Amino acid sequence: MTPTAAALLGFAFWTLLLVGVVGIYRVSLVFAGKKKANEFRASGEDLQGFGQRATRAHANCYENLPVAAAVLLYAIATSQTAITDGLAFAFLGARVAQSLTHLASTSRSAVLVRFAFYIVQNVILLIWILKLSHMI
Repeated sequence: MTPTAAALLGFAFWTLLLVGVVGIYRVSLVFAGKKKANEFRASGEDLQGFGQRATRAHANCYENLPVAAAVLLYAIATSQTAITDGLAFAFLGARVAQSLTHLASTSRSAVLVRFAFYIVQNVILLIWILKLSHMI
């Protein structure tokens, strides 16, 4: 498996793992009698603390997965993974680090760190797009 393929599968796996975290959190609230199963808002705004952060971290993954998947799949489909392989694990690492920072805190400093990881991902995607399109 190329690093490109591993990053693509890793991003998908991370997104599923986060939905599992959200699911377990919500099920625990239902079993504790704190919420009814049909009371949860998709945005997580009805939750506090970790539950809200986990919901938003998961949402941020599924909001960003399509662009990353398109770029990585393009590299795979056109046999250009040499372009994406070098930064594939850095890209995935920045994604995971962004989510973990989101899960940990929404303090000002954590938001800045989280944003830095987000910028890293977008810079990598931009570099890949430019190289894959032979613009650089």
